[in-house]
Amino acid sequence: MSLFGAMFSGVSGLNAEAQSLGMISDNISNVNTVGYKTTSAAFSTLVTDQTVNFYAPGGVRSQPVATVDRQGLMQSSSNATDLAISGQGFFVATTNPLPTVTDRRYYTRAGQFAADATGYLKSPAGYYLQGWRTDKNGVPLATDTSTLSGLETIRVSSVSGSANATTKVEFGVNLPAAATVGDVETTHAQIYDSLGVSHTATLTWTKTAANRWTVVATVPDATTVDKGAVGAGAGYSVNVVFNGDGTPATFDGAATPPALALGGWTSGANNSVITMNMGTAGVADGVTQFSSTYNVAFINQDGVQFGNFFGVRVDENGIVSALYDNGQTAKIYKIPLATFPDPNGLDSQNGTAFSESERSGTFTLRAPGDNGAGKIAPSSLEASTTDLATEFTHMIIAQRAYSASAKTITTADQMLDELIQIKR
Repeated sequence: MSLFGAMFSGVSGLNAEAQSLGMISDNISNVNTVGYKTTSAAFSTLVTDQTVNFYAPGGVRSQPVATVDRQGLMQSSSNATDLAISGQGFFVATTNPLPTVTDRRYYTRAGQFAADATGYLKSPAGYYLQGWRTDKNGVPLATDTSTLSGLETIRVSSVSGSANATTKVEFGVNLPAAATVGDVETTHAQIYDSLGVSHTATLTWTKTAANRWTVVATVPDATTVDKGAVGAGAGYSVNVVFNGDGTPATFDGAATPPALALGGWTSGANNSVITMNMGTAGVADGVTQFSSTYNVAFINQDGVQFGNFFGVRVDENGIVSALYDNGQTAKIYKIPLATFPDPNGLDSQNGTAFSESERSGTFTLRAPGDNGAGKIAPSSLEASTTDLATEFTHMIIAQRAYSASAKTITTADQMLDELIQIKR
């Protein structure tokens, strides 16, 4: 009977609008949830078989439509490990800091991560951020970066300190051209061994003839001081010949001086071989001999003392670098992004996360910025995509539609009542 069909159609309208209001309610309540993606109701008709002369009411149904691929606004943060994604992709996360192949993986854009008590990067919802461990150049160590097995939980406390041995020293020194044979000048340079211990290398310049000087290097904390390589011969003594224009001509007859080789450090460090850059032959860019007095313009070396770990930095390419108080940085992890053929088909999970489904398709791990994947915005968070003005407008429409559906039910009820009154 059409009257009963009208009532059932009205009931379906009530159910559909009630579900729509539930979605609106969720959107509004998550207006401040980091990485939240709004859900809207898509209404579709329910049609029953009809004839030319008979109409059978059907109804309506609502289905949730996720907008997971919608970009939220970026919000600045003071936390270096707060991460947002500009573009497509999701962070890979687990609920186990030491995941196995059987542990479920989740995907999220809520990048509010911070180190827990053990140093693992964890979100407030309990998800641990996954990444590739890298070498010092930021290249992933995993043999296969396309599978989840190559990922591990990023742990910033896995590094403690850093020290670099000196491998090169550059000198900018002017030796007085007016010096007489036998005059001596002294240059001191600070160098570091492989343990980060500081030592002083003393270079003694002695004029031996016109446009000729001999430089002798001594390092008290090294048992052996050699030219070229450790054990090549005792002592480091180099004859430096200058051109008439004050630029260096040769170093022991060569265009470059031999390396300073140091062995038997009192600290127990590994042997050191240090390139001695005294300038370019024929160019006044290092050691020179002009009429001025002895002067040290610069002494540069590439070694650093031991530095303690004090923080991390993440760049737009997903490289996680450890920072040390000696000014050094070390690349330790790279954060991948997972992309899906249809991100709107992902299944929602607690904590603003998603899981793979048949509708979403299979994930693909990509480096940030590669093949359609977005880039990472460090010290930023992606805001909720909820727009309050839109949601309140939808709420008014849902309320009116609900009232209208209820009115069809009461009207059909009145008509049935009239029908019953006929018998009376």
